[in-house]
Amino acid sequence: MADNKTTHFGFRTVDQKDKVKMVAGVFHSVAGKYDLMNDLMSGGIHRLWKRFTIELSGVRSGNAVLDIAGGTGDLAAKFSRIVGPEGKVVLADINDSMLQVGREKLTNQGIVGNIEYVQANAECLPFPDNSFDCITIAFGLRNVTDKDAALRSMLRVLKPGGRLLVLEFSKPKSELLSKVYDRYSFDVLPRMGQLITNDAESYRYLAESIRMHPDQDTLKGMMEEAGFTEVRYHNMTGGIVAVHRGVKP
Repeated sequence: MADNKTTHFGFRTVDQKDKVKMVAGVFHSVAGKYDLMNDLMSGGIHRLWKRFTIELSGVRSGNAVLDIAGGTGDLAAKFSRIVGPEGKVVLADINDSMLQVGREKLTNQGIVGNIEYVQANAECLPFPDNSFDCITIAFGLRNVTDKDAALRSMLRVLKPGGRLLVLEFSKPKSELLSKVYDRYSFDVLPRMGQLITNDAESYRYLAESIRMHPDQDTLKGMMEEAGFTEVRYHNMTGGIVAVHRGVKP
């Protein structure tokens, strides 16, 4: 139909209705080796990025936390320990394969009791208004088709005074770093993906999706437009990654 809305899937233009299925295909393909690839791709630095995000979250004992696109559960595991038996953590992911890997990993670590697993689309979260003290989404927002709808949905389910933290690849501040990063992303990552997961295409998509993601100031504006206040961002590793924090008024 002529009036089909389009969006980007990496550098390609696709029908908006097809993107969720295409992104799902990527993560079904990489789920089993996702943690290993994260360590290899970032040299383990992703653990420091996530630790800083948790510190910035202000989460404490008894809180309710929603980790969107929580995948294999790195953030959810740490939040589970922080909120304790009186608190609650919901690990949500649109992709069933990632959710299964996360559930198995956390269960094997003995993390049970205060954690739930929910298959959910960030654009229309299946939770009541004012449910959570904190929401995190790490390396997931760039895969969401309608980011504005997702931000509004997150605002709705946060309690007043609740915090949203968006950890995502962003735009390097240095031109030289940007060139090195491009070479690494488009030459090295797909080869690594082929070697480890037998899937170069998924990692080519991930590199392209990073380039199509809004830069730091654009995302800050989108969060403010959605209704968040006190929006700030912190660049890490020269701006290769940024964490944005906003508060529900």
